[in-house]
Amino acid sequence: MMNNSGALVVFSGGQDSTTCLWWAKSRFSDVRALTFSYGQKHLKEIECARSIAAKAEVGIDVMDVPLIGSLGKNSLTDNTVRMDTEQRGTEPPNTFVPGRNLFFLSIAAVRARELGINHIVTGVSQTDFSGYPDCRDTFIKSLNVTLNLAMDFQFVLHTPLMWLDKAETWELADSLGIFGLVRNETLTCYNGIPGDGCGHCPACRLRREGLEKYLESKRGTLLKP
Repeated sequence: MMNNSGALVVFSGGQDSTTCLWWAKSRFSDVRALTFSYGQKHLKEIECARSIAAKAEVGIDVMDVPLIGSLGKNSLTDNTVRMDTEQRGTEPPNTFVPGRNLFFLSIAAVRARELGINHIVTGVSQTDFSGYPDCRDTFIKSLNVTLNLAMDFQFVLHTPLMWLDKAETWELADSLGIFGLVRNETLTCYNGIPGDGCGHCPACRLRREGLEKYLESKRGTLLKP
């Protein structure tokens, strides 16, 4: 059912946020996107975000917040840090940008309030857990309460992928009619390569494993008598 109110999607141009953008379009009558330039190595993702938003026919704002990338040591913003290829036990990998989702969602809430929008959509998920503490459901619920209190405004933070694994995320994209766009035009790769990416960074491996699982499941469904 279409909701006549608006939604603001925190948007990177990657697989998850692109799926969430179309998810929002299927549920809200007015959708906008918000992306960030935060000192990331691969500004190509901003180009992808702009291009995909144009195809989705939604307005997009690009906010410059370099402070986020300058805080702490991580391999997505600091060229001197070699990217982790494996999980470090119970610690977050060094692809974790401390405070990123906290800042992004807080800024998104300020922007949404300016626009009179109550609904904010983000593509975080703890099912295929990356080790990022700011992707957890408890964090989102806690922040939702905090933002409502901080701005005396009734925000609703939507996380359509929270309980989906990557195969199910591919399935959702397919059901929304954007499987090809997600596969070929989004940028999920930590090395800045669009589409199927480099194939060996943690983001590409997770994406590929989910894709193979989904395609195998789909083939099995088609072969059933």
